[in-house]
Amino acid sequence: MSADQVLDLSEWGDQLRRDPHPVYARLRELGPVHRVRLPAADGHYDTWLVVGYQEVRAALTDPRLANDGSRSGARPLDEELIGKYLLLADPPQHTRLRGLVARAFTMRRVEELRPRIQRITDDLLDEMLPRGRADLIDALAYPLPITVICELLGIPEMDRTEFRKMSTELVAPTSAEAEHDATVRLAEYFTGLIEDKRCAGPTGDLLSDLIRTTAEDGDRLSPGELRGMAYLLLIAGHETTVNLIGNAVLALLTHPAQLAALRADMSLLGGAVEEALRWEGPVETSAFRYAAEPLEIGGVRIERGDRVLVGLTAAQRDAARYAEPDRFDIRRDTRGHLAFGHGIHYCLGAPLARLEGRIAIGTLLERAPGLTLDGEPGEWLPGMLMRGVRSLPVRW
Repeated sequence: MSADQVLDLSEWGDQLRRDPHPVYARLRELGPVHRVRLPAADGHYDTWLVVGYQEVRAALTDPRLANDGSRSGARPLDEELIGKYLLLADPPQHTRLRGLVARAFTMRRVEELRPRIQRITDDLLDEMLPRGRADLIDALAYPLPITVICELLGIPEMDRTEFRKMSTELVAPTSAEAEHDATVRLAEYFTGLIEDKRCAGPTGDLLSDLIRTTAEDGDRLSPGELRGMAYLLLIAGHETTVNLIGNAVLALLTHPAQLAALRADMSLLGGAVEEALRWEGPVETSAFRYAAEPLEIGGVRIERGDRVLVGLTAAQRDAARYAEPDRFDIRRDTRGHLAFGHGIHYCLGAPLARLEGRIAIGTLLERAPGLTLDGEPGEWLPGMLMRGVRSLPVRW
């Protein structure tokens, strides 16, 4: 296959949404990097797609691949309406922004949240379990992380049904118009919220702290940067964890021997969560990278300005890195998995997501010993950013 050939992934139809792993396996057989055409809300787009583990890991740390699209003439919609945030920034701006917020996500600060996360989980299960059956996404996987991140940020109780629609539209858009509308509405919401908090004075929550955070050199976040940070932390802070919990429970329920092994030895819970992250992680591809200069990836030349998608899900099933990669094995050595990325853009909230996942899944299995699927899972999210099901019917 020539380096300039474009592979139209829409030819695989709905399989790319339902089960992309055979598609990625076929691509890896042909090579680690491909020029592909992908369906989008407003038509289609061409991009480079990296699918080999070693090439993905290297691409995530290559400074020639910029997250800031302006370095190649591009400017994402959310940056125009929301403001600059971590996933759209490169050093030194990225270093500055991350430094101003990283203190809120240290292992110590996250561990302090354990009792509250446990309490929220218990309350949700108290409400869910007497019913005998439920959609696990609606009953646990969604409300737990959205409650935790809203409390952490200091966001008041909001219409979660409406917010969920907007959030899902951003990570899995159904149309360009709907995506634009959701972005505008969230930008307006965060602008008002930040102004309210600025006027109210310190309240001890993360957003209030960020408004008043000053670095040693006197640096502070601008209004646009505050809005961008709130947007990123709220969206990324719950969407990934929803899918982590949903995908992990689905993997366990469809692999009864692994579920039985975990029930027999709950010390395997940490390994089960990590294997679920590798086997069916919540993020399918990275945010777009842009070639700031010509470079080669996997022997393929990428020209300046080209867009690059780094395939996290594809890399996790690369047999060159993990033996029998399609086998779900909670005792597997999963070190080096890329579910949370790699390098300077490694997910800031990974410790929090892991803690929520372990508490939610562990408590669910302890309190619902007869847990099983109650029909087919809902459809997988569209697009190639998030990997998760819209619903997960279970009974016990």
